[in-house]
Amino acid sequence: MQSRMNNPAMVIPDAMKALRDLSSAVGKCGVPKSTLGLVELRASQINGCGVCVDMHARLMRQAGETDERLFAVAAWRDAPYFSDAERAALALTEAVTRLSDRADAVPDEIWSEAAGHYNERALAGLLLAIATINVWNRLNSSTRQIAGEWLKSTEAREWVEKNQAVAR
Repeated sequence: MQSRMNNPAMVIPDAMKALRDLSSAVGKCGVPKSTLGLVELRASQINGCGVCVDMHARLMRQAGETDERLFAVAAWRDAPYFSDAERAALALTEAVTRLSDRADAVPDEIWSEAAGHYNERALAGLLLAIATINVWNRLNSSTRQIAGEWLKSTEAREWVEKNQAVAR
């Protein structure tokens, strides 16, 4: 396997900075780190982004997430491991990631459930987290970035570790 090019955000440093700054702001929105990780993992699964599935599953596990929850994210509706607030965040993630799947991209029922668990600041953070991971998924998938390659790059590992510490 070979990527088509370096990740565009790494080619254009100002873009990387903007994405880092956005992640940092999202990390201060009041949504638990574990919930943001679930959102990142689920959107990445939907989008088929091997890089982000690999990265976020590893990072979540390092942060103490259980295998049961990691394995069940793709089938969260049928798994007993998630809180009602996490379920609302996962439903919102699916709706926002799959905007064209229905005429009403984010149905009132999904929105109301999320708004019932998260205040406006946290809800804004969730939406920005979903948007940000979708950007990363699209950049990685379209340029055929390779899962696990980030582990070989000291610069990438340091960025991920710093970003995780700053954003959460």
